[in-house]
Amino acid sequence: MANHKSAKKRARQTIVRNTRNRHERSRVRTAVKKLRSTLSEGDAEAAASALKSAESLIRRAASKGILPKQRASRTISRLTKATNRI
Repeated sequence: MANHKSAKKRARQTIVRNTRNRHERSRVRTAVKKLRSTLSEGDAEAAASALKSAESLIRRAASKGILPKQRASRTISRLTKATNRI
C-alpha cells in the first residue's frame, strides 16, 4: 500500500482511470457486437448506422489510448468490408 501522499494520489487516479477505460472498452465491444448481429441479419441500413456508431467509439477509444491505434484501424477496416458485402 502507498505510504507517501503522492503515491496515494496516484493510486486514487489509477482506480478512476481503470474504471473509465473499462467502461469505454465495454462500450466498444457492445457496439461491435450489435454491428455483427445486424450483419448476420442482413439488414444493410441498420448495419450502416451501426457501423457509423461503432467506428466513432473505436476511433475515440484509440485516440484516448484505450485501444492500440493499429488494432482500431484494422477492426474498422474489417467491419467496413463486412458491411459493404451486404
